[in-house]
Amino acid sequence: MPKRIRLRELSKEERKEIARLSRARNRPACQVKRASVIQAMVEDPTLAPSQAGRLAGYTTDSSGIGWVKRFNAEGIAGLKDRGRPGKPRIHSEEVRSQLISLALEKPRSLGYPHELWTLERLQTAFRERHGIHLSDSTIWTWLDEEGLKWKRQQSWFHDVEKHDPEFAEKRGPSSDVI
Repeated sequence: MPKRIRLRELSKEERKEIARLSRARNRPACQVKRASVIQAMVEDPTLAPSQAGRLAGYTTDSSGIGWVKRFNAEGIAGLKDRGRPGKPRIHSEEVRSQLISLALEKPRSLGYPHELWTLERLQTAFRERHGIHLSDSTIWTWLDEEGLKWKRQQSWFHDVEKHDPEFAEKRGPSSDVI
């Protein structure tokens, strides 16, 4: 029978950091997911790494096992992405986090006159606040990787005549409100 992988003893600082990382909204989603595996095993020491991985959202048993092994060997730094081959990134993780944080805020709470972000509004606000222009495709990619999806707004009452010139007749009389 194979040896069961166990989580090593964590220091108070590591426990605190893992708990913070597993709840973070301004860190890369993959790092939060990895920290969630470790946090699940901290909360329930009887949990197997494969079960902790499934609880965190991984579909294969080996993912949870792999992240526990890597954490045991490298600590919190082991939960970060390793370098990959290819063209280096143009923007840092800090810039990416700043965009995600901005996208999660309501524009009205930041002093903007609108309720929701559009791609153009988000791009303009980010450039005004941080002095960095991000392309449409960069914003789309980053938001998609964080699991954020754009919702298309539909206006049912805007420019009705343009869409149906007989709208008022088809609608019928309005009900009187008492």
